[in-house]
Amino acid sequence: MSELDSFRTAVRDYLEQASSSPAVRTLMDTEQGYDEAVWRQMANELGLHGIAAPEQWGGAGAGMPELAVVFEEMGAALLCSPFFATVALALQALLDSGDESAIDEFAPPLLDGSQVATLVLNGTLGSWDPTAVTITGQRDDADYRLFGDADLVLDGHTADLVLVVANTAKGTSLFAVPGTASGLTREPLSTLDRTRKVARLRFDGVAARLIGADGQAAAGLARTCDLALVALASEQLGAAQRCLDAAVGYAKERIQFGRAIGSFQAIKHRCADMLVLVEGARSAVFHAAQATDDRERAVAASVAKVACSEALLQVSFDNMRIHGGIGFPWEHDAPLYVRRAKATELMFGSPDHHLARLADLVSSSRHQPEGKL
Repeated sequence: MSELDSFRTAVRDYLEQASSSPAVRTLMDTEQGYDEAVWRQMANELGLHGIAAPEQWGGAGAGMPELAVVFEEMGAALLCSPFFATVALALQALLDSGDESAIDEFAPPLLDGSQVATLVLNGTLGSWDPTAVTITGQRDDADYRLFGDADLVLDGHTADLVLVVANTAKGTSLFAVPGTASGLTREPLSTLDRTRKVARLRFDGVAARLIGADGQAAAGLARTCDLALVALASEQLGAAQRCLDAAVGYAKERIQFGRAIGSFQAIKHRCADMLVLVEGARSAVFHAAQATDDRERAVAASVAKVACSEALLQVSFDNMRIHGGIGFPWEHDAPLYVRRAKATELMFGSPDHHLARLADLVSSSRHQPEGKL
């Protein structure tokens, strides 16, 4: 067994206890949406928050392949946690900003689990587009103040640190705001996927600290968003694999007409189709997690988002169908995966958006020197 396989097993074994079905159902009905003890344990005992962070800031210095494994297992377990918002979005945006003083100040509490963070990109959970940023930053002597609304922010109501993308006179910039800042209004929302919390944030002259150079944040944020796509696709892969496992397991034990339903050709073919989708998604995630060049990662991230969105949506529905009548009621876990599938399909760009993005990326690559993407 490789080190990565051993790591996967350790994370999976932990989540079987920390994110069991009863635990998920309890937490998704709370406003906070996560267990603080589990949050701190993942950070301090398992070291998951800093698995891909550089060692100079207290991380493990691993990379996206290891972090993708974490997100895959979290997706399989439907973990109720601000891990995605804190690690995939906020922490990564800090690291990509290149502002070492800001990283020194804000990263340690995120790595040790003492704080939760989130990132406001363009006011929605759509694809990254600098022209769609809804928050503006205005210079106030030596400080900045933020104005505007962000209608959909992951874990925005519980975040201790809110990183905000805003347009200033110089362009796209990144700011840090305490979650309790004066002028910041936070409203938790009811959404389709109750295992992932979302809030509406309003900024009314909120004092903010500039991270990085004014007007120079767009390039770093583009990288952050591509890495977040890989993390999200990894979650989708994990959830799809869990749905496939559940469907196959039920098909083996459900008896109809004196035979296990898995012996019927229609069920066999459906499970085989599910397997093909999951394995295709796995290949896409593996490639995206291994990408090191920014242009290669941009292409691979969009491919993974398309493949994993389509796989999870289809496999989650098929899992519910194979379970028959017992798979449709809210008391069964199958509908939770269907809701996660639909919500994540639209997060950070729909499959149609990413297919169009791929066309643009591939077209522009023709104008690059030979050997470059």
